Amino acid sequence: MKFSKLHGCGNDYIFLNCLEGAPGDLPGLARRLSDRHFGVGADGLICAFLSATADFKMVMFNADGSEGAMCGNGIRCLGKFLYDGGLTDKTGLAIETRAGERRMNLWLEEGRVVSATVDMGEPKVGLPIQSAVKGINYTSIPVSMGNPHSVVQVERPEELDLETIGPVFEHWSYFPDRTNTEFVRVDDPAHLSARVWERGSGETLACGTGACAAVAALHRAGKCGRDAAVRLPGGELRVTLADDGRALLTGPAAEVFRGEVDG
Repeated sequence: MKFSKLHGCGNDYIFLNCLEGAPGDLPGLARRLSDRHFGVGADGLICAFLSATADFKMVMFNADGSEGAMCGNGIRCLGKFLYDGGLTDKTGLAIETRAGERRMNLWLEEGRVVSATVDMGEPKVGLPIQSAVKGINYTSIPVSMGNPHSVVQVERPEELDLETIGPVFEHWSYFPDRTNTEFVRVDDPAHLSARVWERGSGETLACGTGACAAVAALHRAGKCGRDAAVRLPGGELRVTLADDGRALLTGPAAEVFRGEVDG
């Protein structure tokens, strides 16, 4: 079984071409291949399928085998996987996801995709919620990007013990399907710094839907503008909130390697 590994700002996924059929037990395959000691190593598995309503369909699984609805870094990498792999010659793509159809533009250098801009849809920002975790009071802003997020403003995200508090937020009873959590500092109205705890994967070096959630939540709170760069451990993503409320996400996509594994 041939695969490619790609990443967006260090948020890495294994990609399979399933246009002519998929291997069985994709959740189990995701768990096996994502293991960083006994597998390929990744934050999850993304499969490219044919779609009846769009150019392609994206099916994604987290490292624990749970199926995700949407992934901002993953969908940009999917565009690179499809274009660079000769599966499409389009630089404007419509992708079917569990969160709905997403459209993106691919940006090329010397005939290969280096980055993409994705219309991520309109973030649904909820009311702030107070919570105490490990004796510390936090204010969380729930945001739906097709998948659930909780945005927490903090002063020093780099000092947080995410291995301890991340799972507490992930399994918070307010989110029955678990949640992704962004711990965010506002550096200035145009720049945010964040760390992300993703449900089913743990801390990741970047999160595209999380970057959109952070900008949407903190713009609603009057803390940042409509256009902001989000600095993450793996790199920088840019989020622009359009006048109609849609979030446009721009960031890199890079191939790590290609290989073969037993199915």
